[in-house]
Amino acid sequence: MSIDQPTTDARPAPAAAAERPRAAGPEWLRRISPGRYSGVLAALLVVCVYLAITEPAFGTWDNLMNVVKSNSVMFVLALGATFVIISAGIDLSVASAMAASGMILGLTLRAGWATVPAIAVTLLFGLGLGLIMGATISWLKISFLVVTLGGLSIFQSFALVVNDGATISVFGLSGFSPIRSFVNDEIAGIPLLLLFDLALLLLAGGVLRYTRFGRALFAVGSNPEAARLNGINVGAVLMAVYGIAGLTAGVAAIVSVGRLTGASPESDPTLLLTVITAVLIGGTAYTGGEGGVFGTLIGVLFLGVVQNGLTLSGVNTFWQGMVSGLILIGAVGLEVLRRRGRLPRLRRGGPPPENPPAAPAPAAGPMA
Repeated sequence: MSIDQPTTDARPAPAAAAERPRAAGPEWLRRISPGRYSGVLAALLVVCVYLAITEPAFGTWDNLMNVVKSNSVMFVLALGATFVIISAGIDLSVASAMAASGMILGLTLRAGWATVPAIAVTLLFGLGLGLIMGATISWLKISFLVVTLGGLSIFQSFALVVNDGATISVFGLSGFSPIRSFVNDEIAGIPLLLLFDLALLLLAGGVLRYTRFGRALFAVGSNPEAARLNGINVGAVLMAVYGIAGLTAGVAAIVSVGRLTGASPESDPTLLLTVITAVLIGGTAYTGGEGGVFGTLIGVLFLGVVQNGLTLSGVNTFWQGMVSGLILIGAVGLEVLRRRGRLPRLRRGGPPPENPPAAPAPAAGPMA
């Protein structure tokens, strides 16, 4: 089951590229242009400035690190969701898969397993759930909405059944101590969890930008039939994508259990919404073929800062779900307007050519 590299060159021909007007400004500035996620980046800066002025506690180091820690689970899940949405799919089962994986971790730790075997089994379990979803979608040709919606129900029921719906407390267990230290300890005031999140970000960004699989993923999300004609094994790409989402569910389960000191059979009912919202407002197109993990990071930070600001301002937490829903609708609405040409599309390297090619290449990777 291999993923072949497309036989066509996605880059514009030298002659065509030479006709494009060059953007003003230094080359390094064009390279770091925020492009598709410039809107949410600007919104994040505005919200941060406003909260720093109105809520003195917001700008403290402890509060900022609390934002990072409290949103690490969402960030890990959002990384996997980014891969899925780039492929023009949606995984509705990730929150339930995380709950099921967390129960596996709790059961193994309670049974006296050492830390490494318990973590390995948890990650393999999450990966297996994702591969089952991917195989069902890619080989049986069942809609990803039907498969992942069914998976949501199955995984949630599994999490409830394995321990009769009760939370598994792991506090005080010897195998849990390293996990608790990893999630809560710091190095020179910097949480280990922050360093771990940055490592995952770089790894995911490198896979999308520099690997054959990453190029194949963007091609499949842009046009699966064209990708197939160019020699890409579309089924293998989709199976790998949902496997990655399942693996991130296993990682998120470990982080969640470490923070809560227990494995809960139920996940936050708004978690799935916030994960998808973070990916979409970070510039990943819901139609597939465009996006990246750096934009997802900005989306997670934006939602985390907004929720933290609501908490500091004394706003009832019941309003947070409404805010996330409105942000999601707004982000998708802006994407629709942009695709219809009613909003200017930001591009790096200057304005678009007067005569764009008939079949544009898949969007650039996440760190471009």
